[in-house]
Amino acid sequence: MDPAISEINISDVVQSTAGRDQGQWFYVIEADPIYLMLANGKDRTLEKPKRKKRKHVTKVLRSETRVAGKIRSGDKVLNSELRRDLAFLASQMQANNLGG
Repeated sequence: MDPAISEINISDVVQSTAGRDQGQWFYVIEADPIYLMLANGKDRTLEKPKRKKRKHVTKVLRSETRVAGKIRSGDKVLNSELRRDLAFLASQMQANNLGG
């Protein structure tokens, strides 16, 4: 297995590279050796996460936000928190890319 694929863990932010959700960002809610359970709080909520193969996503970053900490510790996370956090991270990445 590709080491870059296997280094994706719970609470990482990933971007879909295949399927109709291509280009969207998600938090990894659960992980096993083959599949990831992804949620973004909008189309894919915490109650109904997207099951996607590891090879169809790329890791964007290891998030150290409050939401990521809550996911790692198993605390209750709201869909609105996921949406807000992903929007903030996306805007930060875009600002860094445009400014750099």
